Amino acid sequence: MSTDVDLADRERAVVNAFQGGFPVVERPFEPAASAMRDRGVDIDATELLETIRELDDRGVLSRFGPLVNAQEIGGAATLVAMHAPDDRFDEIVDAVNARREVAHNYEREHPYLNVWFVVSVPAEDRVEAVLDAIEDETGQETYNLPKRREFRVEAKFYVDGPLDGSDGEPAGIDLSNLGPDAAPTDGATLSPAERDLVLEIQDGLPLSETPYADVADAIGRTPERVRETIKRFEREGKIRRIGVVPNHYALGYTENGMTVWNVPDDLVGEVGSEVAALPFVTHCYERPRHEGVWPYNFFAMTHGRSEAESRRRIAQVRETMADHWDVTDDDWDSLFSTKILKKTGIRLAERADANTVSE
Repeated sequence: MSTDVDLADRERAVVNAFQGGFPVVERPFEPAASAMRDRGVDIDATELLETIRELDDRGVLSRFGPLVNAQEIGGAATLVAMHAPDDRFDEIVDAVNARREVAHNYEREHPYLNVWFVVSVPAEDRVEAVLDAIEDETGQETYNLPKRREFRVEAKFYVDGPLDGSDGEPAGIDLSNLGPDAAPTDGATLSPAERDLVLEIQDGLPLSETPYADVADAIGRTPERVRETIKRFEREGKIRRIGVVPNHYALGYTENGMTVWNVPDDLVGEVGSEVAALPFVTHCYERPRHEGVWPYNFFAMTHGRSEAESRRRIAQVRETMADHWDVTDDDWDSLFSTKILKKTGIRLAERADANTVSE
């Protein structure tokens, strides 16, 4: 697997090792490095930490630490599509991007719906107000595509080298068993301490020998309490995984293909599970159709390092679909992103605040 950056074998091993499964213990780099040595990578805790720092500094990583599941923290987010005519494109995009509720915005290849953005709000009833405001300002209709079912969110990007799974062993290393024995709860709200923790870790952990203790110092809590809460959040789904988060563009995954499908309603559950099992599918959802404009109810995101690779992967998605029904050319489309128009990340502060109750 070629990349757009020059990575040494040790760097490749680190990128591959812990895109999840990083331990939640006092000095986590020690067991992490030990596990890498057990898989044939000559590295100690100090070298592992320094390698992650270097990869982060070079932009190979987006961050290091927990990947927070915003959906479980509070509030709501939705995908929205709209049309921006060529002669008003910049004006409309500027109006959309000016909304602080808009987190991501992409231009995508489609004959009509060429602007795709994510709206993130503290409460679900705010979505309609935001979209009404955008329509009033731009004069263009918006098409709300909220997630109805999630089949997969697993954006991991491996590179050729140690721990990539090519030796028959699973890709990466999973040490998620290391940490406090924290039982999940069914609480839907956050305490003030939990809110403070979420906001402190949303952009990553400190790159130090004792990252969880550093977080504890920053929010005035004990390291034991911080580790217990992080582990509990991981088991509750508030944290999807903990580890390095690669910048997939830097690793050469530049082809971002959003495939959309008009799946018979009674097959969505079965098809969703099978498509989600394809290793190169990073996101997979059921979303609503919009009659006369948008006939598709199923989204599967793929990434490739070349247009040819991306199209091969999309063909594999179609083959999987074709095992269940007679897929025609009218039943699907692929929308490649042509330009990132805005990328600020989900703003968790307002969503977490709205979902916090006093202890």
